[in-house]
Formats: sequence, structure tokens, C-alpha cells
Amino acid sequence: MSRKFFAELLGTAVLVFFAVGTATLMFGFKFDGGSVAAGVVATALTFGLVLMGLVYAIGPISGCHVNPAVTIGALFARRISVGEALGYWVAQFSGGILGALLLWAVFQQSPLYHKASQGLGTDGYGSASLIHISQGGAFLAEVILTALFVFVILGVTSKVANAAVAGLVIGLTLTVIHLVGIPITGTSVNPARSLGPALVVGGQALSQVWLFIVAPLVGGIVAAVLHRVLYPASEVD
Repeated sequence: MSRKFFAELLGTAVLVFFAVGTATLMFGFKFDGGSVAAGVVATALTFGLVLMGLVYAIGPISGCHVNPAVTIGALFARRISVGEALGYWVAQFSGGILGALLLWAVFQQSPLYHKASQGLGTDGYGSASLIHISQGGAFLAEVILTALFVFVILGVTSKVANAAVAGLVIGLTLTVIHLVGIPITGTSVNPARSLGPALVVGGQALSQVWLFIVAPLVGGIVAAVLHRVLYPASEVD
């Protein structure tokens, strides 16, 4: 069990470091060249590709949740116990914070980096959203995007699915979700990914982070319910 928890901590830290790092370079340092579309595509691809690699690397150890919303989906789908889920959450949130701290430590070595201006790829609504989405709109978007993501994961990791392509499908799904979600909220669908950077940046990001913890967890539960309704448990779990 300790190997599973360590894998989840490590995987979440890696996801945050590389994917949130790309988001910061694109939108904080303006490496998008002035094209928001280019920044969205680069960030979305990084999230998807990093997760794809992690699925194949640590999936055999822990299932590669690296996301509390995925874990709550697995819990409500009756694939893991409450005790195991709690351990996963501790590992994931710790990994998200660790990844954010390491990323911040690296950027701190650049004279061009200032936390107040470059930030750290945090999520947000209102003035912190590219389209200035309302709080309610942000909540609904995160629930929908997370529900789709977790629903796909539950489907491609069932007994009747082809495990060989699971990583590819999961990674591409996360990429598509970010293509839609980045302009809306920055895209969370992962409470650990949101909490780490928000703790480092503070201010508005930290005051809004509750939404990016609660909404993805709700989305994970919705996905589990849909999965249990559409797929007979005896056939897929």
C-alpha cells in the first residue's frame, strides 16, 4: 500500500510540475507569442501527454489516479475502499503541493519571474478567467468537464476494456477537456492540481480554490453514478 501512496504522490507532483509549468510559461511568461490559442493548445497537450506517460509508468502500481476526483469516482464505483481513498487523497494533495513548490523554486531563479505577475498557472473565475466566467458558470463547467473525464477513465479501466490503449485514451481526453476548459476557468478537474499552485500564489487564487476542490469532486461522483447506471457492475468491474 505504501508503494501505491508514493506512486500517487510522485505522479501528482510530476503532473503539476510539468503541466502547470507549461501553463505558467505560456500565460505568465507570455511564451504563447501573444496568441492565446497557441498557449491553450500547448498547455492542453502537455497535460494530456504527461498524464498519458504516467498512466503507463505508475498505472500498474496505483492505477495512476493522481487526482482526488478520479479517486472519489473509483470509490463511488466501488473499486477501492474508503481507507485506500483517504490514503490516495493525502498522497495526491501532498504531491500537488510538492510539485508546485518545486516549480516555484525553479522559476524563482529567473530574474523575469515575479509571483504577482507571472503567477503559477492557477485556476479562477471572474477576473481570473479568460472569459470572465461567473462563479456559478465556473462550478458547472468544472462539474461537467470532470464528470466526462472520470467517466471515460472508469470506462477504459473496466474489465471489458482494452488496457493497452487506456493511457492513450485518458491522455487525449484530458487534452480535449483542457482545450475547452482553459479559456473558461484555466481547467482544474483535479483538486490537487489546483490547491498546490493556489497555496504558493495566495491572494485571489487561494480565495477561489474551494470551487476547484468541490466542483471536481462533485463531477467525480456524477461520473461514478452514470457509470453504475449505464454499465452492469458484474460485466465491467
